[in-house]
Amino acid sequence: MRVQGKQLKFLLPLVLALLLVILQYELWFGEGDLSDAWRLQRQVSEQKAENIELMKRNQALTAQVQDLKQGQAAVEEQARTDLGMIKKGETFYQIVREPAAPPKQ
Repeated sequence: MRVQGKQLKFLLPLVLALLLVILQYELWFGEGDLSDAWRLQRQVSEQKAENIELMKRNQALTAQVQDLKQGQAAVEEQARTDLGMIKKGETFYQIVREPAAPPKQ
């Protein structure tokens, strides 16, 4: 019986050390390892930054839609800038600049 007790005292720490090595290997090199976690964390922070930018853009578009729904001035301004429209009786001046002469070689 004493021989089995000595073997158990030697075998148990060996098995525990082997389990620890296996678990550490999975942590560092297995599926879902630390590098995957870091990569996912970086992707989450990038996505959060993109979401903030998109929220700002959406707020600006919402404000623009409200302006267009409420007032004629916003519709007129939009038509003038985007479509180049003018009112009756207004005079439209278009300034055309000549392209710069090409440099002599």
